[in-house]
Amino acid sequence: MSAIGWSVLLPALLAGLLVAATHVPLGKQVLARGIVFIDIAIAQIAGVGVLLADAIGFEAQGIAVQVSALSAALIGALLLTWTERRWPDVQEAIIGVVFILAATAEILLLAGNPQGGEHLKDLLVGQILWVGPRQIVFTAILTAVVLVVWFGWQLKIGRIGFYLLFGLSVTASVQLVGVYLVFATLIIPALATRHARHLRLLKAYAVAGFGYAVGLLLSALFDLPSGAVVVWALAVGGIVCFALEAGRTVRSEAPVLR
Repeated sequence: MSAIGWSVLLPALLAGLLVAATHVPLGKQVLARGIVFIDIAIAQIAGVGVLLADAIGFEAQGIAVQVSALSAALIGALLLTWTERRWPDVQEAIIGVVFILAATAEILLLAGNPQGGEHLKDLLVGQILWVGPRQIVFTAILTAVVLVVWFGWQLKIGRIGFYLLFGLSVTASVQLVGVYLVFATLIIPALATRHARHLRLLKAYAVAGFGYAVGLLLSALFDLPSGAVVVWALAVGGIVCFALEAGRTVRSEAPVLR
């Protein structure tokens, strides 16, 4: 690995760890609420905000794009808060419909763009290897705010607070790593540690850290798309963790023969 390679991989790893910092604890809550696809739906809505600002002509990665993406994500979060309160029995189905509407809205916004396919690919798979210092600093500040609120006032923020925090977190992360990695980071560590009885959060962070570190390294060594490789590394790490925790659970519940 050359010095140039490490200069690209280390910022990408930092970006991934910042995404994991908020998505791992939020993922546990998403799994507990049974609203697994909320992340990918809000990520797509934030993507619509990015593409809308781009279509209007605002500078990429500029403040107007950030405001547009954040506004779109928060509107989506408030909409899903209202639907969960009004129709909780079909909330997962509503989330799926919102996802499809946002995804097709992105296609419509890019219909007249000759580079639309490339833009859509970047939005879905991400460009984690090319994150800039400004993106990392912005995400680090937002991550700190989300973590302080989540761990300090989790029981007081209620349903609306949860969705708003979720929208804030997803807005930044989808622009760093793409929709697919955002979803994988949220769900895989939470699933992998669902049988953990001790240190569940720490183990979930370990799965996320393993996925980003190994995935980025393998993508650089074999010249493969980084986002896709990281998703698979997360899955492999998650499967191993799940198997180990499930085995411990079986052994602890086995009857003792005398």
